[in-house]
Amino acid sequence: MKGGIKNNGVIPSCFTSKAIEEKFSKLGVNNEISLILHLPLRYEDETYLCQISDMPGGEAVQIEGVIVSNEVMYRPKRQLVLQVEDDSGTIFIRFLNFYGSQIKAYSIGTRVRLLGAPRPGFFGTEMVHPKCHVVNEKAPLPDSLTPVYPTTAGLSQVIIRKLVRKVLIDKARIDNFSETIPVKTLKHYRLNGFMDSIMLLHQPTPDVPAHLLEERTHPAWSRIKFDELLAQQLSMRLHYQQRYKNLAPTLLDKKKLTTELLKSLPFNLTGAQEKTFSEISQDLSKPYPMQRLLQGDVGSGKTIVAALAALQAIENGYQVAFMAPTEILAEQHYQKLSNWFKSIFGSLGISIAWLSGSQKKVQRTAALSAIATGNAMLVVGTHALFQEQVEFNKLGLAVIDEQHRFGVHQRLALRMKCTKKGMVTHQLMMSATPIPRTLSMSYYADLDVSVLDEQPPGRTDVVTKLFTDTRREEVIVRIKEACCAGKQAYWVCPLIEESEVLQLKTALDTYERLSIIFADLKVGLLHGKLPPHEKSSVMDLFKQGAIQLLVATTVIEVGVDVPNASLMVIEHAERMGLSQLHQLRGRVGRGVDASVCILLYKEPLSEIARRRLRIIFEHNDGFEISRQDLLLRGPGEFLGVRQSGVPMLRFADPEKDEKLLKDARDVAEEMLCDYPKLAQLHLQRWLGEKNNYLKV
Repeated sequence: MKGGIKNNGVIPSCFTSKAIEEKFSKLGVNNEISLILHLPLRYEDETYLCQISDMPGGEAVQIEGVIVSNEVMYRPKRQLVLQVEDDSGTIFIRFLNFYGSQIKAYSIGTRVRLLGAPRPGFFGTEMVHPKCHVVNEKAPLPDSLTPVYPTTAGLSQVIIRKLVRKVLIDKARIDNFSETIPVKTLKHYRLNGFMDSIMLLHQPTPDVPAHLLEERTHPAWSRIKFDELLAQQLSMRLHYQQRYKNLAPTLLDKKKLTTELLKSLPFNLTGAQEKTFSEISQDLSKPYPMQRLLQGDVGSGKTIVAALAALQAIENGYQVAFMAPTEILAEQHYQKLSNWFKSIFGSLGISIAWLSGSQKKVQRTAALSAIATGNAMLVVGTHALFQEQVEFNKLGLAVIDEQHRFGVHQRLALRMKCTKKGMVTHQLMMSATPIPRTLSMSYYADLDVSVLDEQPPGRTDVVTKLFTDTRREEVIVRIKEACCAGKQAYWVCPLIEESEVLQLKTALDTYERLSIIFADLKVGLLHGKLPPHEKSSVMDLFKQGAIQLLVATTVIEVGVDVPNASLMVIEHAERMGLSQLHQLRGRVGRGVDASVCILLYKEPLSEIARRRLRIIFEHNDGFEISRQDLLLRGPGEFLGVRQSGVPMLRFADPEKDEKLLKDARDVAEEMLCDYPKLAQLHLQRWLGEKNNYLKV
């Protein structure tokens, strides 16, 4: 491409060997443009020399002198000790790991240049393992700061610097630095030029404020972060636009089945539920695929909104797949939807099918037959729904609960089950982990997002209490009082089997111990390794009130709804993440009675655990908890990006760089409309092959 960017995946000539090529590949560097975008982590200042007598304590400085002593010592362990002097004084240099060749290279009389932090030592002032070069007298000093790059085993800083410099100074490679943003846009947003920014970040002069480089707030860094955010926004908007070129079934809002359901419910929809269903309903009635995320806090009523969407598809003659990540959650949905739809489906002569990996062959065969013939218009299940042998008669809508727990290929497999040739299904994804606004702007820019920001009436805030493990007896008294008053309780344990490393209480041990302590109460046990029929039996007994105290693992994290349960104890809360703690806490407070969640923790606490417990103690709002969680963990871990299919940002942080993100969104729209060729070049530079991913 004339005047374009050399990003064709061919290893550039600057990579001198296959071994070097492979090592760079581990860093994600496979061509010249990715090499110049491999930016330094930090810098070392080797542009000046400090006299030994003037060295500041604790700060890295560069000195130069002659070796006057060279000795291998064996106490307290083998080490090479040098004594170096300049005109102002002497310093001891210690190498704890060294080769025989270094003993020879650092012989007496050799001039060396050393970079390190001086400190008091046994013999006097010393440096331990400084950066050391043998130099000639009056050897020139660098005229720019020395970059320190991310690297991998066997790839030295010297090699990286040499190859980067080769690309930077080669006039034949000038296309790598071509400007991809219109001049008027650069001026309007006061952005530095791309080439100037790259040059400065690889070779900053000593007068560039070091703190601006380290904090990545220098204008050169701002340009790089803006470019990265712009590439992400361009990619997301292109995928958003591409969706409108695909075909999907037109599912009109006939208001027949949905009206019947609303009349039969013992409650009214909240304003937020009405608004979000209206948004979903409009999407379903269009001839291109809906791709909408319905997010709302624990207990905000996402399931009824999804149920209404399902009925809109069904009254148009299309099947609906409702997928959840665990059997317990999927079965909860199956039971709830069956109760809601019982009278409606009975009069229509259609059914709801249940599909899971643990079904017996006879049940599974019957379910697959009902799905294939179209008798089952609603299919509820787990990962089994997207397996190859599942053939739908006429699938129009896929609802995916807790969507972040499914990989990108799993979501795509279900979406492509649409049996009408040339079409894809509508897709509604649900999440009880609210996405902070900046992440929604960034990583969900190709989705339409609906938010349930209102709780149904009658829900009470759960009071959260923090108890150290030493106050366990007080907790037992509270459990006894609650159950004797006719209430029910959960006791949540994080592990099933004993771990000597973590020393956590197990569900099995806790169940046995609590069964003895509460001999006059009915105690139940629920964990992921129970056979499906036993899980169902335990949950049914707990719902009916036959079990008063349920000892469980985190399998109850989502989907379990027992209004009479008003007390929860969570063991080793310090080991759990914020989202999980908030989800677990959401299993109580689902009735009219005041509810309490006791977080049992073991001291000493790490700083991160202390902060997590403080956040969950102080906040009930899932959106604020998510925001705090993002600040603690960063976007990559928060989103579970490895399975989401989204290229992660390397330099920009949506939370810290919110202003740049907003500007990048605006510029992306402008470039796609007015400068499509520049937009394509920009995407090619930043995403290369990754730009071909499809987010579903």
